Amino acid sequence: MSAEWNNGLPFIPGYTFRDLSKTAFHRSQTLGYKNGFILPRRPSVVIGKEVLASEPLTHHDIDKLCFEAPCTVYDKPQYEEFIPAHVALDKKVLRFYGYFLEEILNSPAENYRVRSVTIYYYLEDDSMCIIEPSVENSGLPQGKRIKRQRLPKNEYGNYYNWKDLNLAMDLEVYGSKYRITDCDLFTKEFMESEGIILKEPEKIPEDHYSKRRSIKPILEHVNTSPAKFEKLYRFLHMDSKVNSGQMDSDAPEQETGQISNCMVSMWTNISEKYF
Repeated sequence: MSAEWNNGLPFIPGYTFRDLSKTAFHRSQTLGYKNGFILPRRPSVVIGKEVLASEPLTHHDIDKLCFEAPCTVYDKPQYEEFIPAHVALDKKVLRFYGYFLEEILNSPAENYRVRSVTIYYYLEDDSMCIIEPSVENSGLPQGKRIKRQRLPKNEYGNYYNWKDLNLAMDLEVYGSKYRITDCDLFTKEFMESEGIILKEPEKIPEDHYSKRRSIKPILEHVNTSPAKFEKLYRFLHMDSKVNSGQMDSDAPEQETGQISNCMVSMWTNISEKYF
């Protein structure tokens, strides 16, 4: 119902009239094609083909508009081929390395543990995920700490952007504080190409608990092989091993006067000899 048909009339039964000029009541399309890519678009009309009131442009949107007229003296201007952001930035991921400190309570041996993480930033939709590399026999729940999503930056509804990330900084996410220490080569080249100066990389602090665990297996292999005279070692490693040999008697038998031959068998697992 158009406002021009009921201008000045109260919106009550009996004072409203049907606009007979409206014949199309389908929903407007919100998707379109540009240079072969599907892109969302804001409809210009609503149901009934009534013109939709456009939202006023903000100063940020006005700054993005180009008011410079192209130079057409010699030839037509050459425009760059349009490629949407989700296609141009597809499969381009920034990777940062860092760690967080886990507080240990009621332990006289340690106060905290240093746990390494890898932070991924997906440029196509500004989403992030945090993954903790697996450590053998750690006994801790490791793997994906935060699944891929847009991470909130503050309580005002803002989200983290790649411009907010840098080395030697703290990243606070859902009550946890992650320290970013380094990044890979692609991330470094991308940030520098966008005019962001990266800070000097840091080293991840050494975890004393992991260090003690890494030293313990080495000590287990030092002087731990059983001695040859130990019964358990002989039983496990020398079972069914028998040393046999021929032996001639030095003294002949008194009755026959012949020299007797003997066989000597020695069971190495129990160190017993039988003739």
